[in-house]
Amino acid sequence: MDIVFIEDLRIDAVIGIYDWERRIRQTLSFDLEMAFDNRKPAATDAIEDTLNYKSISKRLQAYVESSSFGLVETLAERCADIVREEFGVSWVRLKLSKPGAVRGAKAVGVRIERGTKPE
Repeated sequence: MDIVFIEDLRIDAVIGIYDWERRIRQTLSFDLEMAFDNRKPAATDAIEDTLNYKSISKRLQAYVESSSFGLVETLAERCADIVREEFGVSWVRLKLSKPGAVRGAKAVGVRIERGTKPE
């Protein structure tokens, strides 16, 4: 199985359950690992045969910037759904971090895996 990844994709969003969080934008960090067979793009050297990480990044940026969720868990699920449904990814591991959310911690957040991981 091949993995296409996006690391530390930073996106500003309205996220959180407290009133003060609903009035500001916070920077979130996304790490994604996506199953994709890279043999065809490697053979053709054609961008249209790839799992285009730029397209995925832009789609997630547009979605997250316009979203307004209370929980990172909800946002993570929605982003995983977008990747799987819109980009035909059978398996995704997504880590969503909220830097600075807890004093003394670099970041907090969730890591989820959705779909079937190919061998």
